[in-house]
Amino acid sequence: MNHTAVQSKKNLLTYLGEKEWLIMFLWFGLAFIGAITEISRGNINNFLVFKNVFFHLIHQQPLYIEYPQEYYDVNLYGPVFSIVIAPFAGLETKVGALLWAMTGAAVLYYAIRQLPLARLQQNIILLLCTQELMGASGWFQMNQFIGAFIILTFACIVKGKDMTAAFLIVLGTLTKIYGIVGLAFFFFSSNPKRLIGGLLLWGAVLFALPMLISSPQYVINSYFEWYAALAHKNELNEAVTTIFQNISAGGFIQRVFHLQGLNDFYILIPAVLIFLSQYIRLPYRYNSRYRLYMLCSVLMFPVLFSSSSESPTYIIAIPAICIWYVLQPATRLNNIFLFFAILLVSFSHSDVVTPWVRKNLAVPYALKALPCLVLWLMIAVEIYTKQFLKKPAKPEEATTSLEPAGQL
Repeated sequence: MNHTAVQSKKNLLTYLGEKEWLIMFLWFGLAFIGAITEISRGNINNFLVFKNVFFHLIHQQPLYIEYPQEYYDVNLYGPVFSIVIAPFAGLETKVGALLWAMTGAAVLYYAIRQLPLARLQQNIILLLCTQELMGASGWFQMNQFIGAFIILTFACIVKGKDMTAAFLIVLGTLTKIYGIVGLAFFFFSSNPKRLIGGLLLWGAVLFALPMLISSPQYVINSYFEWYAALAHKNELNEAVTTIFQNISAGGFIQRVFHLQGLNDFYILIPAVLIFLSQYIRLPYRYNSRYRLYMLCSVLMFPVLFSSSSESPTYIIAIPAICIWYVLQPATRLNNIFLFFAILLVSFSHSDVVTPWVRKNLAVPYALKALPCLVLWLMIAVEIYTKQFLKKPAKPEEATTSLEPAGQL
């Protein structure tokens, strides 16, 4: 592929990214299609689990046991989730499920719009994430919200809105644990004391909030039961009891190299050390590109290194791939990587690939994790070697303009 072809490929994304109506239509239209398709098929079990969290809490019933008369599977979200789902729980089930999915799409859309990037860059990110959003919307999970919380935490901290960032960190943590990774942006705060104060304040408020519609002792007991439920779920995931669970770096390594007995700590500990090594460049914490690289790393971390990662969990990670891409110059290698990353992450579990590839390669070997793992390691290397300082945007490439970020 010559330079002209590379530029044409980049210009196609630029052309599509300039169509605001197209971005809105695809983002919300595909989310609607993904949700309404599964609703028409009766596949709304996840929403049934969610709405009943609210009713089980107000009736002070156990939150983490099976209720086969109501749904299959078990709730794994924290007690404060009952407050989050409350506006949807009282609606007719199908209406509630649709509004829940569309609200998740709207919250993630808003979060991406808050990124310190040019409007065109945001549009390209939204465009490239639409397929993954459609799939995630049909699962009716909370992953869109968690991805949005992480992105908004980053945006709020770099904009000096530490109290809002603290709220998002606590809310994300007390619902699905993943939100705790927002603490990774602590060193970007211009007022760390206020951020710590916000964490303590919102921690107390959100911990106590479900008590208003239940009881203090019930909520406290529920947190202990939540921990036990998560520990049990992790044991099941590590055993690789289903090919649709543990779609993570650990799951990928276990399946490709036939290491089913591999302890996740052998993967998690090096991952944590690699992640922490990125803070060696903290003297550049006011560099917009360094900040955005760290955001990408943080978005991918809980997906790659959690045994609970499933296919719809990747709506949290896919924005990281797209953010990284719009920061890069238009080279053949970058375009090829993006193509295969989107193919494996967003399409490998769909009908776009042949059934044989899907059933014998993509799903059994957790190939969805591969491009994210490669990119996560690439970003760590680029941060360590200061590559974020050596890739200035070229003025003629609209998709790599970083002026808005540079103003922070």
